[in-house]
Amino acid sequence: MGGAVLDDGPPGVKAPDGGWGWAVLAGCFVITGFSYAFPKAVSIFFKDLIQEFEVGYSATAWISSILLAMLYGTGPLCSVLVNRFGCRPVMMVGGVFASVGMILASFAKSITHIYLCTGVITGLGLAMNFQPSLIMLNCYFSEKRPLANGLAAAGSPVALCCLSPLGQSLQNQYGWRGGFLILGGMLFNCCACGALMRPLSTPTKSQMLEENTLLAADKPKAKKKLLDFSVFKDRGFVIYAIAASVMVLGLFVPPVFVVSYAKGLGYKDTNSALLLSILGFVDMFARPASGLVAGMKRVRPRSVYLFSFAMIFNGCTDIIGSQAKNYAGLVVFCIFFGISYGMVGALQFEVLMAIVGKEKFSSAIGLVLLMEAVAVLVGPPGAGQSRLLDATHQYMYVFLLAGCEVTVSAFVIATGNFLCIRREDGQAKIEMAVSAAELEGLNQAADEEHDGGKKEQTGKENGKVRVVKVQEDMTVTEAPEDTGN
Repeated sequence: MGGAVLDDGPPGVKAPDGGWGWAVLAGCFVITGFSYAFPKAVSIFFKDLIQEFEVGYSATAWISSILLAMLYGTGPLCSVLVNRFGCRPVMMVGGVFASVGMILASFAKSITHIYLCTGVITGLGLAMNFQPSLIMLNCYFSEKRPLANGLAAAGSPVALCCLSPLGQSLQNQYGWRGGFLILGGMLFNCCACGALMRPLSTPTKSQMLEENTLLAADKPKAKKKLLDFSVFKDRGFVIYAIAASVMVLGLFVPPVFVVSYAKGLGYKDTNSALLLSILGFVDMFARPASGLVAGMKRVRPRSVYLFSFAMIFNGCTDIIGSQAKNYAGLVVFCIFFGISYGMVGALQFEVLMAIVGKEKFSSAIGLVLLMEAVAVLVGPPGAGQSRLLDATHQYMYVFLLAGCEVTVSAFVIATGNFLCIRREDGQAKIEMAVSAAELEGLNQAADEEHDGGKKEQTGKENGKVRVVKVQEDMTVTEAPEDTGN
């Protein structure tokens, strides 16, 4: 967990770190924007839904809650589908689900129909796009992966800045039914993004033989599991999953309540709504910048500590921002929260990729999202902060609780990594050093014997691995014994 592991994909298949990977990144950018911004964009239509179906605000709020629950809670199902059918077909089917759900919701006769269509069907479709897009991004990028993750994560604030005014305009011109219908048509673009997720081509046999000379003997490959629970044997993954589950309890609270916080201080609706625009604008630039920093040679092996710093930064911002008494204080809070929120968004999946590697990432992300789904329902959409607000009638305590939760999660991942993983990594480095020393000794012995005996073939290149020499020497020394028998 202290550093990035090597991606153990198919032999000879390397991440191109560019080329078609930029098209994959563009698709991931759009999918990330739809997945995170869409539940917030739907909330614009809540007033019309309340009047249409004569329900309360809490009833309409369940639409966004179900959307988020499907986005996070169906992670293991998406992992199974990706491991069985691949990323591209799963994403294209998911795009159809996401679009059809919104189109069907435009003909709804009750709020229950919207729960089913927008919440369940569209939520499942977005989940089937979000998770596979991150998996493909991990396949196409290795050296530039932190930057790629930061750029893809920037899709969330960009989409939020675009979808919110668009949704308001659609509501004013066409009503909520027309708005749902047009948004459903927009979600068909998820199919186009899914078509961009072209699998990496397998190299020819000759290329594979050249790149696999490091292997002294081929090991039989175990059949890939549809959902690999062995990730729970990795201490780093367990620590990350616990910390992430605690973090999401408070991470999404300020964007939900900051507008109401400003209104509670007596400011106009337009000025209050401007706070979200400020937050999103800063977040938009913070994510790619964080990806650049995380990709530096000295920083990348310690990306988990950078992630924990971002979480502490975010938590402390919430705690200090809870003391804001005027509009200027809230503006400063939104600027610093946007920076810290962008850092967390850019680093969370990069750190998970570094912990588990390419082979187990599809299962790991599904299991982490499932654990986070429970926490998301307990957070702002659920009863946690809402009950605290009802009891105190002050947003200060809501922000204090959120800041404490995020800060605790930062200490969990930082101390867990330092105490539980560092010793394990040190032991692994010692074993690697011993193995390297033994290998060097074998190579030196092989050189001495070859200098005194037969000459080596002149066709060998300087860049080839010298383990092959040791194998040739062993066959030469064993030959006389075989002839004697």
